[in-house]
Amino acid sequence: MKMNVGGLDRLLRIVVGVLLIISAVAGYFAPWGWIGVVPVVTALIGWCPAYTIFGVNSCRLSKGD
Repeated sequence: MKMNVGGLDRLLRIVVGVLLIISAVAGYFAPWGWIGVVPVVTALIGWCPAYTIFGVNSCRLSKGD
């Protein structure tokens, strides 16, 4: 798995994911708020399967690539 989620993208995924999870715990958006786990996990591992399918890459390329 090659990283395809860049810095700003990772930050936004964590923020949105945590807000969704908090809304699920608070009962505002339950049970659909638990979908927030997906963006948090993809941000933590730096790889998004949907990006791979659609050929998207928000990660900067290093000099070796």
